[in-house]
Amino acid sequence: MPDTSTPDSTGLPRIPAYEPTERTVPSRARQRASYDHETVHSILDAAYLCHLGFIRDGAPVVLPTLFGRVGERLYVHGSTGSRPMRATGAADPGLAVCLTVTHVDGLVLARSAFHHSMNYRSVVVHGTARTVTDPEERRLALDAIVDQVVPGRSQDSRPADAKELAATAVIRLDLDEVSAKIRTGGPNDDPEDLSLPYWAGVVPLTHGYAAPEPSGDLDPAVHVPDYLTAL
Repeated sequence: MPDTSTPDSTGLPRIPAYEPTERTVPSRARQRASYDHETVHSILDAAYLCHLGFIRDGAPVVLPTLFGRVGERLYVHGSTGSRPMRATGAADPGLAVCLTVTHVDGLVLARSAFHHSMNYRSVVVHGTARTVTDPEERRLALDAIVDQVVPGRSQDSRPADAKELAATAVIRLDLDEVSAKIRTGGPNDDPEDLSLPYWAGVVPLTHGYAAPEPSGDLDPAVHVPDYLTAL
């Protein structure tokens, strides 16, 4: 069993590695799977968009949405009228979900069509999403979601007022049943294809930020904050 002696920022035990389960062990390329605590966190922290999957009326639904991480918990927010938020609040003990995050780092072009691939970093989380009702945890979660997109932004914007908070639902998913999967390197061509006259290699993909564009009604005296310049 993992060592759980050191708590994280939420007071929950910090674990060096997640325990593999039947759902988190891939059926292919198992050597690419990782359950390392720091690896999973680094992939999550480099993203702000996730895909949340659940079952609605007997059919699968997958929604793209923003998320935030606080220690061993992920938070997702939405309108109180949205289906997953209503379903999470109505279900007991919660809503079974699968949350995924993926970074594509490169296009892997092989000599054969079969061996074309991608270099990527991904995380898959299985668990039960629960509605957050505690006011302090809700504010913590909403700040985390804002800061996941742009670190430092939550302290440089007006916080949600009572009316906005009443219209916003927050759900929590604990990082318990979780795994990462990573591919790096070049194409894995078959030996008999190495002499074929086709280009092979990797086309790297990078994520970048252009210069911030001020709102047309922004006071000229308000300058670009340092945390945006840092991006």
